[in-house]
Amino acid sequence: MRIEQDALGKVKLPDDVYYGAQTKRAVDNFPISGLTLPRKFIKAQGVVKLAAARANNGLGELDKKVFRAIEKAALEVIKGTHDDHFVVDVYQAGAGTSQNMNVNEVIANRAIEILGGKKGDYNIVHPNDHVNMAQSTNDTIPTAMYIASYEALKEHLVPVFKGLKNSLLHKSREFDGIVKAGRTHMQDAVPIRLGQEFGGYAETVKKDIHRIERASESLLNLPIGGNALGTGINARAGFRNKVLREIRKITGIKFKGCDNLFEGIQNVTPALEVSAMLRGAAVSLTKIANDLRLLSSGPRTGFAEIQLPAVQPGSSIMPGKVNPVMAEMMNMVCFQVIGNDTTISYACQASQLELNVMKPLIAYNLISSIDILSNAVDVFTRRCVDGITADVKRCKEYADATLAMATALNPIIGYSAAAEISKEAYRTGKSVRQLAIEKGILTENKAKTLLNPRKLTGK
Repeated sequence: MRIEQDALGKVKLPDDVYYGAQTKRAVDNFPISGLTLPRKFIKAQGVVKLAAARANNGLGELDKKVFRAIEKAALEVIKGTHDDHFVVDVYQAGAGTSQNMNVNEVIANRAIEILGGKKGDYNIVHPNDHVNMAQSTNDTIPTAMYIASYEALKEHLVPVFKGLKNSLLHKSREFDGIVKAGRTHMQDAVPIRLGQEFGGYAETVKKDIHRIERASESLLNLPIGGNALGTGINARAGFRNKVLREIRKITGIKFKGCDNLFEGIQNVTPALEVSAMLRGAAVSLTKIANDLRLLSSGPRTGFAEIQLPAVQPGSSIMPGKVNPVMAEMMNMVCFQVIGNDTTISYACQASQLELNVMKPLIAYNLISSIDILSNAVDVFTRRCVDGITADVKRCKEYADATLAMATALNPIIGYSAAAEISKEAYRTGKSVRQLAIEKGILTENKAKTLLNPRKLTGK
């Protein structure tokens, strides 16, 4: 064990941990969920601390030997070497002070060790004076959140969404010649091609990608350099530009400073904007997943127009039953993302005066939404959409049987008369085409042309 001291007094710590007194107090104060901020966020914190150390060293504010030790420790944090030492619960001190001190203490104690000292000897490297130099919780936590979220969107979520879009486009081409009955209000509607239906799904995902990409651009505006309130107190002139330049070098992403640092620290609007687009995508994906469940329902008592890949047995009591489990999983993830957005919305509106103090909760839910949605879309594409097949015969039967075929008679006999044909077809079990011929409305040859389901679907 070792003893450390902070502003409130002495704290006993296991000697093998890199975190210090303030982190230990947070662990004791907040035994809430057992959840900690994710690896992506910890990596981004390492990026911020590395960039700040390099900026301060370049300005002559940080001793070179101390800087080199901090630099090495921060790089280890970025690599994930010390992930076990980030132990503060998501539900913690407002704004993320405990989280910021967790990374400051881990880097400081590791830097002390690199320099040959013993953990806790902050005369060598101090978590506040050196690691947190020219920074505050109030600018570093949102900066880390935006870096982590942007990287996750760019490297994982957008690529898998594009994969889903491409898979749906492939299916739209594969199914383009298959005519089926459309349905509105869950009732018979005019014919449509199965490929057209899947083309609509592909376009839906494409538009969600565009919305997410546009929203993610707001994450490029970092409040780093604003320090506590936006004034940049205790930071040397030039620090903000230098630290932003270093973040760009480390990440390879064109991050820039907020237009107004005071607004950037008061609000967490970029997170709100991105979360809203994720919520929108979740709504779209729920619709697509539900449609696939309906279209594959059966196999004998449902629509059964398509078959989803059988990936696992569906019942512990009904032998041979196979359920649309990938679509069901997609629904669950989408519902969670929508719930996360509600949490983020409430947390974002909880800003008071100069600071939003709900940032750890916002960061956790935003990154969680990106992660689970990315993973879900990936497996949904590979283990469901890619393997969908169509029942051509079933689709044709529905296309021929739909009562809405009477719509094509509107220009010839009018809406009201066509409605009577539709109702008679339902009563008698005859097709609209059959009745139109029997009643002399159309000749057989004319019926083949006018009531051809394929021609009614357009080009």
